[in-house]
Amino acid sequence: MSAYESKVPRVLLTNDDGIDAPGLAVLEAVAAELAHEVWVVAPEHDQSGTSHSISLHSPLRVSRQGERRFGVVGTPGDCVVMGVRHLMRDAPPTLILSGVNRGGNLGVETMFSGTVGAAMTGLLLGLPSFALSQTFSDRNKVRWDTARALAPGVIRQLLAIEHHAPTCLNINFPDVDAASAGPLTPSKQGVGLVEDIEVLPQVDPRGIDYHWLRFQRGTRANDPDSETAVVASGRVSVTPLAFDRTDEPTFARLAASLR
Repeated sequence: MSAYESKVPRVLLTNDDGIDAPGLAVLEAVAAELAHEVWVVAPEHDQSGTSHSISLHSPLRVSRQGERRFGVVGTPGDCVVMGVRHLMRDAPPTLILSGVNRGGNLGVETMFSGTVGAAMTGLLLGLPSFALSQTFSDRNKVRWDTARALAPGVIRQLLAIEHHAPTCLNINFPDVDAASAGPLTPSKQGVGLVEDIEVLPQVDPRGIDYHWLRFQRGTRANDPDSETAVVASGRVSVTPLAFDRTDEPTFARLAASLR
């Protein structure tokens, strides 16, 4: 059996939409095809927008919700650390899968994403980690069947590629039927669709002010090889991510000016 077809020993699943989210159920079904042993360590509640954060000033409470299945009152990053360094410490995972997120994680939005943040935490711990997201045009009609059908082959294809070091890959499935989806395509982060963040003031029944934050999205200029353009064309995008976000042109100008 080739590496492309063989199962991985153990996989750790997490997400940012919460342990009861439909995307995690999709990922559990996918992982059952890929691994001999599947562990789930996911947030008890929706943790969208928590990025790479981990809890340093509050305790983490863990509840067992089934065999090799745990809920954590914490962030996706907390879940990965608890899984790798505590719950699975005697037999760590060989792969971390985060998702499947409800909605794409594209461009600048990946900086805020708890789905991507969980995968990046896995990378920090030295493990190959994939973030998976299903894009949609109608929040109430997410094409979970597309991610369910395509993810096993996509993950196997990526696992078969030799990497010189642990890697974090951001995968986005297009908002089309699986049969109509184009091939897995290497992509770059690009700028994505986020234009701004707005504050929505509200008043509660007791007359006390509170506020919601909301991304403003729109059509932005993205290069043809950006993940936004790739998924818009109906293909599956895969973007390799790293921790170093140094702006090289600005670094060069600073270096020249501060000699």
